[in-house]
Amino acid sequence: MKVELNYGKGMLPVELDDAWRIEVIRKPEMPLAPDPKAAVADALAEPITAAPLAEIARGKRSACILICDLTRPVPNGTVLPVLLRTLLDAGMAADQIRVLVATGLHRPNEGDELAELVGDPWVLDTVRVENHFARRDEDHVDLGTTSKGTRVRLDRRFVEADLRIATGLIEPHFMAGWSGGRKVIAPGVAHAETITRFHSAAFMEHPNAANLVLEGNPLHEEQLEIVHKLGEVYAVNAVIDDRRRLAFVNFGEIERSHLAAVDFVRDYAVVQVPERFSTILTSSAGYPLDRTYYQTVKGMVSPIDILNPGGDIVVVSQVSEGFGSPEYVDAQRRLVALGREAFIDSLLEKRHAAVDEWQTEYQIKAERVGAIHLYTENLSAEERAITGVNMVPCPAQAVRESVARHGDPRVAVIPEGPYVVPMHHPAQTS
Repeated sequence: MKVELNYGKGMLPVELDDAWRIEVIRKPEMPLAPDPKAAVADALAEPITAAPLAEIARGKRSACILICDLTRPVPNGTVLPVLLRTLLDAGMAADQIRVLVATGLHRPNEGDELAELVGDPWVLDTVRVENHFARRDEDHVDLGTTSKGTRVRLDRRFVEADLRIATGLIEPHFMAGWSGGRKVIAPGVAHAETITRFHSAAFMEHPNAANLVLEGNPLHEEQLEIVHKLGEVYAVNAVIDDRRRLAFVNFGEIERSHLAAVDFVRDYAVVQVPERFSTILTSSAGYPLDRTYYQTVKGMVSPIDILNPGGDIVVVSQVSEGFGSPEYVDAQRRLVALGREAFIDSLLEKRHAAVDEWQTEYQIKAERVGAIHLYTENLSAEERAITGVNMVPCPAQAVRESVARHGDPRVAVIPEGPYVVPMHHPAQTS
């Protein structure tokens, strides 16, 4: 049996034995917006817990619109033109509108990459499009501290705008429960000091800092408290299917509209599975998520609820840009040098995490359940040595060896990787 997994901008075929029992886990088919731009316009006119955007914008002098960086396939080319024309039609001057790329601590998106991200040249020609830089002190405003002691510093371009709108993709997120909404603001346009505080082990080691969990999730709670310090903030929330087509979009007050989008996507992205598997074959979702090893970790974490303890997860990821940040490389080197438990012990007393070491922390969470095996055509020998996982030359062979090792012919295949979260839900017997 041949299965195909998301890999780069295409699919990676993997031939599996016909004698095995293969369970391919996908989202249910999503309803699609027949006219995506009309769906955006309707959302702006019929908001959640807010007035229509045209009314909100009337009389406002300036606006700042946040967009995610290139690690998220948000349909900006569909959303931004409709959003911007609504603001212009409401009387706002183009030179008072700024689109800000919410990079968090990721690198900026510039040149051709920025054009790809924005998705419509008219946007680039009409308004300012700029990147957030988390380490530039002068770019941020201090908004005090949260109840948990996080010093809140956010990009002044967003804080000082009369109208603040965050746009994002709603999908499962392995730390914050769900992406989008409040997450586009923090960490999206937060200062490094703020980000490294609520990405410290005090937050990350909490059992509710996990996929699909909002209630009791300390990251989610901290993000909401940060957003509430801003006052009036709105969001455009988009959901796409496995072919990156718009399935859902809404607009409104940031917290309520985000929850409404989560309610929609939960029925598709969360798949109940009646059994656990000793062998799982999955992806890192393909482009743009699988450009770095840093993002590939999400593919390791998402299926752990259906992995038998001691089982194997085989992940395919193109990793076309290598590891990620220098700080992440350093964290992985420390992992290999110290070992998993000593690495975690080194985090527990730190008030602020080192940049990007939280991704190493989550790799360890997956490895506590089972073994991770990675197939990629990229990464240097030095980089492969510090992944901390088992590098495999052929995903089909890795699956074959796992089946033999466990004596179990059942194999779960998740082509879309972390965009689908399988949850173990035993079948009810009468």
